[in-house]
Amino acid sequence: MARPRLTAQGSGGTPTAKYKRIVLKLSGEALQGTLGFGIDPRVIEDLSRQIKEITALGVQVTVVVGGGNIFRGMQTASATGMERATADYMGMLATVVNGLALQDALERAGVPTRVQSAIEIAKVAEPYIRRRAIRHLEKGRVVIFVGGIGNPFFTTDTTAALRAMEIGADVVLKGTNVDGVYSDDPATNRQAKRFTKLSFMDVLKKGLKVMDATAVSLCMDGGIPIIVFDLHRPGNIKRAVCGEPVGTQVVSQKSRPT
Repeated sequence: MARPRLTAQGSGGTPTAKYKRIVLKLSGEALQGTLGFGIDPRVIEDLSRQIKEITALGVQVTVVVGGGNIFRGMQTASATGMERATADYMGMLATVVNGLALQDALERAGVPTRVQSAIEIAKVAEPYIRRRAIRHLEKGRVVIFVGGIGNPFFTTDTTAALRAMEIGADVVLKGTNVDGVYSDDPATNRQAKRFTKLSFMDVLKKGLKVMDATAVSLCMDGGIPIIVFDLHRPGNIKRAVCGEPVGTQVVSQKSRPT
């Protein structure tokens, strides 16, 4: 049964959340900050503060984190000749490292958190069990999904879309290093246009870099909107959750790109 969504404005002007249950997708690169590699403690602490803000609004939060700041399976396999499956499993283990770092920061901020891994690693994380994850959310815990989907050849974008469908999430929030989806790379093309709203078919037909095609197709089938936004602008996660116009929205409605 669908859950009622919270209104965008509470009594007395206090902001409340538009979305009740979310999947926050973080790339591994987003965690490295200005370091260029690894985990920037300042980024992790800022993320924990922003996540704490939205849990205070009653939002049920799950996080899917990538591992590209530590190891990128596809690139390594291509560059070195390593077997792709082996490289992908190594990348999955990198997501566990990131998930544990984020869990530590959240719990130091007073936010109860559980890490669930699609790869069995019982000493440091629970196995991914859908009903257990939902129960954690109902108890007010943040759940961090790591280990991808447990199989090689799938990205963490696909993991985010799949978990969103499994747990009945209202939205996928994809935090990136840019402020939305562009017609071209804004770093190399100053004429690149930023879209404020796209349909899923717009994304697939134009090959826009929102999430990979498998992830976009899953969200389209499930009617789960995707919001792509600048993760590093303070307060952006809360703005997105509260329904403010942040970044680019990818939705089911058939509309012309804006």
